[in-house]
Order: sequence, then C-alpha cells, then structure tokens
Amino acid sequence: MHATDVNGLLVLTQLQPIAVIFTVPEADLSEIQQQVAKGSMTVLAYSQDSKTLLGRGRLLLVNNEIDQTTGTLQLKAVFPNKKSRLWPGQLVNARLLLETLPHGLTVRAPAVQQGPNGAYVYVIEPNATVAIRPVTVAQIGNLRAVIASGLKAGERVVVNGQSRLQPDSRIAVVTGQAAQQLAGQSVPGMEIP
Repeated sequence: MHATDVNGLLVLTQLQPIAVIFTVPEADLSEIQQQVAKGSMTVLAYSQDSKTLLGRGRLLLVNNEIDQTTGTLQLKAVFPNKKSRLWPGQLVNARLLLETLPHGLTVRAPAVQQGPNGAYVYVIEPNATVAIRPVTVAQIGNLRAVIASGLKAGERVVVNGQSRLQPDSRIAVVTGQAAQQLAGQSVPGMEIP
C-alpha cells in the first residue's frame, strides 16, 4: 500500500450515532429557517414504504446552497440509532417535523374534496344522510389531512364515492370486515373506517 493509493485497506462506518442526508423543496426554506431560529428540530426516518418508523433524530445542518437542477435544499440529521435500525447506504424517507399540533384533527386525505368555494368534506349525519361541510385544511399528505376548522372530533366523513353524492344523499355505513372487503372497490357513499 502506498500513500497515493485511492483505495484504502478498510472503511470505517459509524452506526451510533448515524447521519441521514435528505432533501426538501426549496419552497420550504423560509419555514425551515423560522423553525431553526426557535430551536432544535425533530427529523423522523421511515422505511422506504413509509410504514415503519426507524428512528427519531434532530436536524444538524442546512446546506447553504440550493440545487438549481432539482430545486431542492439538502439537510443533514443525526440519529442516536441505539437499535441499529438505520444502516449506511440505506434508503429511507426522512420527514422534518416543522410543527406539532397537540389537538390536531385528522381525516383520511381522500375525504377532502375541492370545490369552487374551497375544501369540503361530506359529513355523515345521524340519520345516515350526508351534508357538505366546508373545512380549512392546515396540511394534507398522501394519507392524512389535518383539519384546522370545520369539523369536530368524533364526526364521521365519507372517504370513498363522493363523486356520486349530493347533500341529503342516504348512505350505508360499513365497518369491520365488510369495510375491508370494500376498500378496493368504488362504492357510492361508503365510509371505510
């Protein structure tokens, strides 16, 4: 082995703690800067399918340059990784926690519809009919929407078949195994819990 060799004899990799590098859209920079100024920010690492939480860490640094080809900003987080669930080279989905809403109300994202007057949901009334309810959406993702106003805890909303509904439509609510069987079908007015 010589000092000029490009390949060393071994590679050392640190597992505990471990760093995760990820990107966010440049449009989020302002909000990230505001939150960084308030203190430490939490980063969650999920498996590739986003179903399993692999670790909870903290934001370590924000790159000082935006990648012009992708319009993204690179961030680095550090995770204690005590259970070695994160591994070098592993592909993970990192989520930067910008805000915690302790009493946030969530619904399944497909329940939220867009109309000429903004966002709304179909609320299931006690008599098994539906009513249109305007809502203010604080945040929406692929699976869940955070509702800032317009709904109360415990109210049920339609998550499937809204295109065939109108106010006062009568529906059938299904739960349990029947709901699971209908989950892949498009059935008008069915709520799938």
